[in-house]
Amino acid sequence: MQMIDIEQIPGGASPPPIRVGDTTIAESDIALEMQYHPAPSAGEAQLQAARALVVRELLRRRAVALGLVAADSDDEGDNDAAIAALLERELEVPEPSEADCRRFFDADSERFSEPTRLAVRHILLPAAPDDAEARDAQYRLGERLIAELQEIPERFTEFAQRHSACPSKDEGGELGWLAPGQTVAELDRALQHLPEGLHERPLASRYGWHVVLIDQRLGGQRLPFEEVFDRVRHSLREHSTRRALRHYLLALEAETGVEGITLDDDSANALMQ
Repeated sequence: MQMIDIEQIPGGASPPPIRVGDTTIAESDIALEMQYHPAPSAGEAQLQAARALVVRELLRRRAVALGLVAADSDDEGDNDAAIAALLERELEVPEPSEADCRRFFDADSERFSEPTRLAVRHILLPAAPDDAEARDAQYRLGERLIAELQEIPERFTEFAQRHSACPSKDEGGELGWLAPGQTVAELDRALQHLPEGLHERPLASRYGWHVVLIDQRLGGQRLPFEEVFDRVRHSLREHSTRRALRHYLLALEAETGVEGITLDDDSANALMQ
């Protein structure tokens, strides 16, 4: 059973307790962990934080069982070192061959192209992730601004100066040329898939909603395999590590028993990050 987002629980009831074996993951620990898991909503950040703590407890218990750390150790450094030693000992990740790398490259060559660059303007309508009322109001404002801009595109600079909470408002919302990784992660992911022009709906980030206009897109050029071989090998090994770690965590989950939440593919990703 997945943990229910707090804001969705009728009457403000508490979410179900989360247990790993006989250990309960405290709500206070989840609340502290949330700062490391930015997300569009408090409920999603809470879920990611809870999964991260479950993964850590599964690995810590396994490290204790193998004698890599004392059961009563509360030293974070000792526990981290024990978990690292555990994964080094038990996680089997084969070193990719050149043929493996070539197949991986051929299947996803765009991934190793020169990065796409975007000339972007935006209007940031601020709203905290846990302020549902503000997020709803700002989303509706974003829809109104987009509707007006579809009729009169020239008003973008005016709207940015009037409504945006980003310092770019002084430049009419212009962010300049952006490459992947140069803006907040959730917005960055969305931008990579958008065509040129005004996007038809506001885009969410941890800071609120963004009215986005892409003035120009310069597509990345494919690079030859020989130039990116090291990157391909690193990516393939990381891919294999994530897959091996996911299977390892699912096996620990089945062996130990986890209540109140389920693990998913992002659980392995969070640990690697």
